[in-house]
Amino acid sequence: MSVRFDLRDVGISFGAARVLSGISLRFDRPEMVALTGPNGAGKSTLLGILAGLRNAHEGACLMNGKPCSQWRRAEFARLVAFVPQSLKLEFPFTAEQVVLMGRTPFGGGLFEGPRDWEAVRNAMEMTDTQQFRDRDFRSLSGGERQRVVLASALAQEPKAMLLDEPTTFLDLRHQVTIYGLLRDLARNGLLVIAATHDLNLAASYSDRVVALKSGQVAADAPPCDALSCENIREVFGVTAEWLQRSDGKAWISYGN
Repeated sequence: MSVRFDLRDVGISFGAARVLSGISLRFDRPEMVALTGPNGAGKSTLLGILAGLRNAHEGACLMNGKPCSQWRRAEFARLVAFVPQSLKLEFPFTAEQVVLMGRTPFGGGLFEGPRDWEAVRNAMEMTDTQQFRDRDFRSLSGGERQRVVLASALAQEPKAMLLDEPTTFLDLRHQVTIYGLLRDLARNGLLVIAATHDLNLAASYSDRVVALKSGQVAADAPPCDALSCENIREVFGVTAEWLQRSDGKAWISYGN
């Protein structure tokens, strides 16, 4: 089963603070979507609504034609994986045990089966986390923990992945590796929606960019259009210029 999201005039407030207003978007095919915008634009909140974690909103958020709030959580989790910006655990789980938690939606008994362990092994290989499989999750660096959490989501074998700043704590090599992996997953049939502040990662790896400003959609288009110099100035308040390397690849320079 593929996953389609349909947001219709979605809005939400926290107290007196208006966070999102009039959000109408469709995500109806496998693609890599970069969700960008300045701090406070509503990116994390929008991901939370898509993940079914924030139901006190206006308008409708549908997954495959059914309100996200009406899905059984285990059934929803078999289709949609959510990767938060950070995960805090108080108990001494190993990295491998954290990845194995991604198989929880498929649990049908007291013990894990061969299919579960195969999914864990594949996910840890994809995220380069095998070398600390037996280490206490709490002892890992921020970047290592983030890769383990991503591996746990991959072990779910979802049809859609929602990621909140998935490369915040990662070094350059792993940033490129993870975004390359997400792009490949999208090309192989997964819907990937990732919030990011890095406009060059968004431009290089995404099929579509949704830019938010003050809780509203400021752009929704292919990267070269959504991240035009005019849009970057309007959304982020900085000047920008598209440049081209000798190999023909374009990149964005911004600031004075």
